[in-house]
Amino acid sequence: MTDLTAQTQKADVLLEALPYMQGFRGCTFLIKVGGSAMEDPVVVDQFLRDVVFLEAVGVNPVIVHGGGKAISKAMQESGLEARFVNGMRVTDEETIKIVEETLARVINPEIVGKINAFGGKAVGIPGTEVFQGQRMKAELGWVGEVTDCRLGLIQAAVAGEFVPVVSPVARDLATGRTLNVNADLAACALATRLKATKLIFLSDVRGVMRDPKDDSTLIPSLDEESIADLKAEGIISGGMIPKVDSSLASLRGGVGKVHLIDGRIPHALILEIFTDRGIGTEIHL
Repeated sequence: MTDLTAQTQKADVLLEALPYMQGFRGCTFLIKVGGSAMEDPVVVDQFLRDVVFLEAVGVNPVIVHGGGKAISKAMQESGLEARFVNGMRVTDEETIKIVEETLARVINPEIVGKINAFGGKAVGIPGTEVFQGQRMKAELGWVGEVTDCRLGLIQAAVAGEFVPVVSPVARDLATGRTLNVNADLAACALATRLKATKLIFLSDVRGVMRDPKDDSTLIPSLDEESIADLKAEGIISGGMIPKVDSSLASLRGGVGKVHLIDGRIPHALILEIFTDRGIGTEIHL
């Protein structure tokens, strides 16, 4: 391949992306990042460079991050055993302190710092300043569900061309205490309140696949009817069920589209948003 051919191909890529850049200028994208997509520093750097790119072409990215593995590690170092009930972390008095400290002093500042280092502008926002919630089951301790979102700090950050980076904790309306909340559900709630153009789940799975061991079985597009069929077939099962159910609820609440993509793929955000084929599963009504 000659240098001129390579340069021409780069131009073709930019031209393919152009209509998407034009169409999404000024739109809000809610991006939830979690799982092992947050474990590899190289992967995290690639994702955050993509976020800076989004910001540069006029998209308004809002990030909600998880932190499950880092929290479990911090608990282990403190001599505490992580316990789960139906996928929810049992969160007692000691655990909620570790949750808050790990999110506020480790994960959130690291994401903000890297975005700034890559030439973007980001600001960390504690979830307790955004998410209002209520406790779920007594046996789970300080675990809650989001009942509403306060958008003031998010809107101020976006207006100032900052990327808001939000942690998955809520303020309990009854007691004022901090609640540990599922990051997927927090992201859905915030995307719905923001009427986001896109809600993007960046994790360690390609999307919805007929055979999880075979990437060629990726299902590129789903709607409510096809999701019901795949549940009946047992293809959508386990932890994917609440994710697609909350995705459908977000779509009904005004979110434009939901995307499930594998954050371990280099520049997954760019490939999903600015190319004709995409790389993950898109959910729409």
